[in-house]
Amino acid sequence: MTTNGKVAVVAVGGNSLILDKDHQTVADQYDAACKTMVHVADMVEQGYNVVLTHGNGPQVGFILLRSEIARSQIHDVPLDSCGADTQGAIGYNFQMALGNEFKKRNINKPVVTVVTQVLVDKNDKSFKNPSKPIGSFYSEEEAKERIAKDKWEMVEDAGRGWRRVVASPLPLEIIEENAIKALTEKGFCVVAVGGGGIPVVKDENGMLKGAAAVIDKDFASSLLASNINADVFIVSTAVEKACLNFGKPDQKSLDKVTVGELEKYCEEGHFKPGSMLPKCQAIIKFIKNGGKHAIITNPENLAKAVKGEAGTHIYPN
Repeated sequence: MTTNGKVAVVAVGGNSLILDKDHQTVADQYDAACKTMVHVADMVEQGYNVVLTHGNGPQVGFILLRSEIARSQIHDVPLDSCGADTQGAIGYNFQMALGNEFKKRNINKPVVTVVTQVLVDKNDKSFKNPSKPIGSFYSEEEAKERIAKDKWEMVEDAGRGWRRVVASPLPLEIIEENAIKALTEKGFCVVAVGGGGIPVVKDENGMLKGAAAVIDKDFASSLLASNINADVFIVSTAVEKACLNFGKPDQKSLDKVTVGELEKYCEEGHFKPGSMLPKCQAIIKFIKNGGKHAIITNPENLAKAVKGEAGTHIYPN
């Protein structure tokens, strides 16, 4: 199963598995995964070893809602366990969808999911100022109860109610990195760093323990791509290319840019926080850490993008 193919780390958004509010079930998400895996298989046929990463925001939200509804009957699910649960469930969907696509094409390539822990600094400044909203909306009375009883940090969300907020620390180390790299080198297609990884911190004895936090999946994917020396880092999103002045009459698609140009566009405010901005920042980190090539594109253009026929391509200066 060894291969000499180029390594591509492809970050797939968790929202891409949910097409709309009427298609949210597990079966719907599997169908969406199947559509994306067609294009991943196209990349494999072009000779790429693919490491898939993914978001998990909506899926964690579903688990938290189930946990909330069942509070009177059974214990809550801690946030780090929610991350682990979604890594397994989404990884299973990816394994089955991609494995079946390989069978259709007579590709003899195994797919495996690595439940991935990602180390963060327990003193990361985001723990002192949590800002990542998760879970359901609550009334003010319910919010005050959760603050008092469960020590949650909660904020009022634009008149829609109160929501829990947690830290979003920067990833420092991917605990299972050596396993991911070894599997990739042996020819496995690996699903890893789901949802940015399960955030863990070290205690005073150097032992790991889960943290109630959410790691940006593009930053964690960037770190993984750098550390396993990926030939290309691809951020798969809802648009074929990144754009300047997005949604305005003078919108301009970006084809090829240097990392310096991309930094300048970020500083000028062309990309929205929580949307394209963190994707660009993750790519900047990858290139500055020695990466040679990154791409922003949508799932249906993955195979075309690696041939240079689609997407926004980012290179060193």
